[in-house]
Amino acid sequence: MPFRAATALGEESFFLLFLPAIYWCIDRRIGVRLTVLFLFSAYLNALVKVLAHQPRPFQYDPRVRRLSFAAGHGLPSGHTQHAVVTWGYLSASFRRPWLWVLSGLLLVLIPLSRLYLGVHFPTDLAGGYLLGALILLAFIKLEAPVAAWLKRRGLAWQAGAALGVPAVMILCYPAGDPEGITVGATLMGFGLGFILERRYVGFEYESSWKKAILRYLLGTAVLVSLWLGLKTAFDGLGAEPLFRFIRYWLVGIWFALGAPWLFTKGRLL
Repeated sequence: MPFRAATALGEESFFLLFLPAIYWCIDRRIGVRLTVLFLFSAYLNALVKVLAHQPRPFQYDPRVRRLSFAAGHGLPSGHTQHAVVTWGYLSASFRRPWLWVLSGLLLVLIPLSRLYLGVHFPTDLAGGYLLGALILLAFIKLEAPVAAWLKRRGLAWQAGAALGVPAVMILCYPAGDPEGITVGATLMGFGLGFILERRYVGFEYESSWKKAILRYLLGTAVLVSLWLGLKTAFDGLGAEPLFRFIRYWLVGIWFALGAPWLFTKGRLL
């Protein structure tokens, strides 16, 4: 079904596979910035959903048939917001006509799929468009000066920011909702891993599609193993927030540091 395929482009599993492809194989600089943008956007989306506390259509009226799983509140639509920040940033960064066309199609199809599947109101989509556009514009404006400021600071400042900002995000998030820990732990692991990678690894690559495919297959095999394997290993052990934090922190640090180190040592650049 086309709408099920479109809605899959906004799921966590899609971004788990898509963001590494940009970072490891296509453009390292754009990949790291897109990942940071996506994580901040995901955090703000989850936070606004908790604060707005708006029901989904099937929660508001039991006659609405839900055709896809959807947890949490409805406003703003996460799929819509993620589409805006992800495809908007890629289009603005690469500036390819075909990418603008593809992004325009996805910015229509992904939100429409959420309406068709019965998990969002039109107002939820409008909220996702608006919040996504605001986050995207703010990030494009601030990314260069913030990156330059951090680059001038030493390792201690950079590591402090990588640890401190996500920690504050987790502490400020409403208790009892797992999304704050998920995003904060991933951002902490990714941020710290990226700083250490820049200082000690120097991950750079050339345009070799054969090695790019090998990097991607090897890196995602470990990444998915961590994501799924740790979920299975930690299931039923109690202390769910702690184990969620460990799981996503390891995913983040493998993404930014572990995989680039392995690619460098394995001569896959």
